[in-house]
Amino acid sequence: MKTKAVRKKARRAGAAVRKTAERQGARMGAAAGTAAETTGEVLRDTWHSTLIALTTAEQEVERQVRDLLKRNRITSKDAAAVLRDLGSRAEVERRKAMKDLESRLGSLQKRMKKERKVVGQAVGEAVTGALASLNIPSRREVMDLTKKVDQLGSKIDKFRKSAVRRVRG
Repeated sequence: MKTKAVRKKARRAGAAVRKTAERQGARMGAAAGTAAETTGEVLRDTWHSTLIALTTAEQEVERQVRDLLKRNRITSKDAAAVLRDLGSRAEVERRKAMKDLESRLGSLQKRMKKERKVVGQAVGEAVTGALASLNIPSRREVMDLTKKVDQLGSKIDKFRKSAVRRVRG
């Protein structure tokens, strides 16, 4: 009977700690999003805030369990059971967080590939437009003109040869 009451108190304490950790993580995450300049920094700051929230939660639970032990409301056996239960829950949450992080990272990588292509096209169009406005031919235009000059040169050579034959003959 006493074990059930202890576990109920631990659950309530865990819920309070979880809410506090989520609030701290949200604050840190918001600050990370505004202060970070690159994607790597955002990921690093988010991970750091997650670690802070987890450490804070663990410290709070340990403090509450110590307080319960001091007041003789639970036995050391019950405290060990609560901490084991909390550890298993933390492991489940860690796995969920890792899956979520991996999926977010995958979607971010896909988005980065797509954005890289879009930016490359935009830069190419901007460069082409700038060259056109400055009347500087592009590499393709120079190659096309070179090809036309070579074709005209070969036609001129044919006409010269046929004119020389007419004059001789």
